[in-house]
Amino acid sequence: MNDIESEVKLDKEVSDEQLIKRFQNGDNYAFDLLVKRYKEPLLNFVFRFLGNHTDAEDVVQETFYRLYKNKHYYREIAKFSTWIYTIAGNLAKTELRRRNRRKLFSISHYMSTEKDYDIADTEFGPDTLTNSDITDKIIQDAIDKLSPKFKEVIILRDIQGFSYEEIAEIVHIPLGTVKSRVNRARLRLQKDLKDLVEEP
Repeated sequence: MNDIESEVKLDKEVSDEQLIKRFQNGDNYAFDLLVKRYKEPLLNFVFRFLGNHTDAEDVVQETFYRLYKNKHYYREIAKFSTWIYTIAGNLAKTELRRRNRRKLFSISHYMSTEKDYDIADTEFGPDTLTNSDITDKIIQDAIDKLSPKFKEVIILRDIQGFSYEEIAEIVHIPLGTVKSRVNRARLRLQKDLKDLVEEP
């Protein structure tokens, strides 16, 4: 195994919490690794929340800027993923409020090149959906109809794969409220997307 392969293997074995600790101690390479790990998941999360790829990129860029600037605010009492998703979620909600205030929101901003959405539910799984740009747009339209409080939890749970407990920390609401909102969001999506999952 050469030096590069050894370094890549080592990078994968280092936890997020170890990386942020290294970054807090002045290791900028650790910051680069955190960006590499979280850029795509955060883009997917924010895009699904805002429905606009350009806005999502801006929010994620700002998220990493906040991480860089406020690295010493992180404490190991929380998982790093919880911390960075809290930052991104708050910035996305701020962008949504700004957009609504200026009445700039439009459902015409969807990007058909994003990965298909999948809902982790036994009655409504990704295997029931077809892989097509049309399907993706229909699903994104349905997600966007949800109010922000339902949209945020369903994206975190069923797209990003966070546990209910982690979502409660990110959104700062009780665990029972998280579960209730996820269930209500799923029911709404199942209703709006029933044509996609009905047997032929």
